Amino acid sequence: MMKRKAEKQQSAGPVSAIAARKARQQQAQTVTASKVEVVVEAAAEPPSKRPRRSLEGDQLTGTNGTESKGRQTRSSKNQEVPIALDTTTGRPKRATQANPSETPSHAPEAEEESENEDSDENIVDGPEEMNEDEVASVAGDADGYESPTETPIEMQNFPLSKARLNKNSIVYADESVLCIRIKEKTNLALMGQYDLWVKRGVVSLMGAKLPPSPRVYRVYAPSTHSLPIIKCVSGVDGEAEVQIKSCNSGLSRLRDVSPLYQKIWNGQNTAADKATLKGASKNSRRSFSVLYSSGEDPLKRHLRPLHLDKKWSASMKALSQRQGSLRVLVCGPKASGKSTFSRYLLNHVLSPAPETENGFTNTDGVAFLDLDPGQPEFAPMGQVYLAHLRAPFFGPPFTHPSLDSRDGKILRAHHIGATSPKEDSDHYALATMDLLDQYHSLLAQYPQCPLIVNYPGWIFGQGLEVATWLVKCLGLSDVVYMSEKGPQEVVEPLRFAANEARVPMTILPSQPTDFVSRSSAQLRSMQIQSYFHSSHSTDISNPIWSETPLSRTRPMAVDYAGSKQGILGIMVMGSQISPDMLREVLEGAVVGLVAIESSSAITGASSSGSIKAPVDNSEDESESTADHMDMDSEEPQVKSLDSLSPADSIVRTPEGLPYLFTGSGSCTPLNPKASNCLGLALIRSVDVNSQKIELSTPVPSSHIREAIEQGHSLMLVRGQLDSPNWAVSEEYYAARAAERRYQQVVARAKKGGESAADQTQHNQTLALLRDRIRRASNVPWMKVVEDNSRHQREANARREKSLWKLRKKAYPGSDSEADW
Repeated sequence: MMKRKAEKQQSAGPVSAIAARKARQQQAQTVTASKVEVVVEAAAEPPSKRPRRSLEGDQLTGTNGTESKGRQTRSSKNQEVPIALDTTTGRPKRATQANPSETPSHAPEAEEESENEDSDENIVDGPEEMNEDEVASVAGDADGYESPTETPIEMQNFPLSKARLNKNSIVYADESVLCIRIKEKTNLALMGQYDLWVKRGVVSLMGAKLPPSPRVYRVYAPSTHSLPIIKCVSGVDGEAEVQIKSCNSGLSRLRDVSPLYQKIWNGQNTAADKATLKGASKNSRRSFSVLYSSGEDPLKRHLRPLHLDKKWSASMKALSQRQGSLRVLVCGPKASGKSTFSRYLLNHVLSPAPETENGFTNTDGVAFLDLDPGQPEFAPMGQVYLAHLRAPFFGPPFTHPSLDSRDGKILRAHHIGATSPKEDSDHYALATMDLLDQYHSLLAQYPQCPLIVNYPGWIFGQGLEVATWLVKCLGLSDVVYMSEKGPQEVVEPLRFAANEARVPMTILPSQPTDFVSRSSAQLRSMQIQSYFHSSHSTDISNPIWSETPLSRTRPMAVDYAGSKQGILGIMVMGSQISPDMLREVLEGAVVGLVAIESSSAITGASSSGSIKAPVDNSEDESESTADHMDMDSEEPQVKSLDSLSPADSIVRTPEGLPYLFTGSGSCTPLNPKASNCLGLALIRSVDVNSQKIELSTPVPSSHIREAIEQGHSLMLVRGQLDSPNWAVSEEYYAARAAERRYQQVVARAKKGGESAADQTQHNQTLALLRDRIRRASNVPWMKVVEDNSRHQREANARREKSLWKLRKKAYPGSDSEADW
């Protein structure tokens, strides 16, 4: 060995030792790279999950998990690391990993915290074929979508349930109902949608302890978030008995209008489902599935149970001891689990079982002050609000995008017009103080109503100043910070503010999720699309969803000028827009529908009196603003802007739009003390001839009628929310879904034998459906791209950086929605 080494050194001649070593390393890397490439070509099956990565650099991670310079890619926790090159030896190496069989059944797994400040993530998701957890990407799109990597990740058979169903544990079962017994200290994981009824014993679910009662709870368990676990806390003879029933809310049908909703619910029947469906028809399927492990998932997704850290559980129990005096602020870095902790704490405080807790029963509900406009829990993005909740909620935010039932209502909301409060921190602080005043008013009626404040991940710079200010002035009982890793420049000012206010501060470990199937921007898109497709019925407590594209629904027509004017004016926040460009800015935009309670809401107007103009007695009393919004409704009329002073700077655009134009074009935000956001609306068009604005909004007409009857006027506020690209492509995906369904009908007819007349009818119908797809693909701001290769997507992204208006891309031949 020494001789060979000497010979090599001698043969090197005048070459230095450092140069020789570099040459050997490069040669070894070249040989190893070719070997690895052969292995990758053999593994042609695409992965079922892709972890996030950034495309900002020039080096793209290859399908074998190695970069162009042989650096090892990042890997998720408890997961096999892809093959990488050892730059010191030139040989492939594999990182050590714990045995999957030794993995605990409940790993700390919190839902993805979809925080606001992701403007630096300039990437869009969308694969050629969209598995539930698999999303490709394009760099350079303006929507800021995060990009999962293309590195294959080995699937793990992760345990989900400790309980196993058998003849003794199944009380009864049919095609839609499953009644089971769960032993103490065991649990069961389900995926899908279902109604849960606790018949005996006490079970825990997402922080709530549910004792026996006639109450039925709706549970949503999609694969986009960690699965909720039903656990038996205490029972009769050591067992709890629960009934699980299928439900049909319509939420799963949103897959027909957006691929983001595809493959997120239960698939084919699992082994446990088949065991409980014996005797039922062959094609029976419930809206939920029982899973013992992630390996049993028919769609092979990365599923994990939703589990809390022990410190989280202890903190929640300690906070609940405060009972009606609880006033807690939950803050911390983004993606640290703040939303998960707030949701768990909310459910825990709302439903303590008297026999297992301190005897306190919450009868006044819980006030939830949501200060995260990026992805609020119970409202669409761009809002901060105060909600009064009377019952726990089980599901991610897009399953309850609004509140209007006996279980919860939004008492007051303010339209921030952005997904981050940093756009206008002063307006954000004023809105927060107004919501706090509303909470004090709520205490007059419900004196034992606790308060939970959810603060966004905006904790650096000015965000830290706002957070410390809130700690000092909100009158809190506790502060919870969701990261043990600091940073100290954030923790120390918060601790100092808490000490100054004599408020205890608790620091908890963060629980970020390792597997993410939807980015923050995608979750926001899912939530706002769910919001516009949802509705609340007066006779049921749970919302229902419609899969009808917004373009096929009847719009609300609002007069923006003339004697029957239905809106007070139009505002644009955060931008300087010329009056000549207002129409272009409004069409296709999401705006806030704000009720103006007095003239003091608008800067420069008189602080006294109402801004509602006197109603002309010559008009029929049955005519109203809402009458011109919707021809079938009858509400009092709001007419003009004549009562406003000239200082309001309301100008008329060339189209006659009432534009609240001040200074160089930007608008001063409305005063939160005299305004209230009713919800969001999508402006479909501005008709200059009839001087009407066509709106689509899920805001109930009763809320609009109530605001007008109280003498309030309506204002449309255009902010800086994400562009509603999902609305542009809904008709296209709905047309494709209709064609697929009809092709299945034709296929079944051919198997059963069809006549020539039936075949002719089928061909004619298919021709009509394909013509619908063609017409839906030929619309403004959307381009159907046949070539969805990575090279083509990156080229399109670079080209579209120079476009003033974005175009939505849709891909035929795949179930994906790519390149937003």
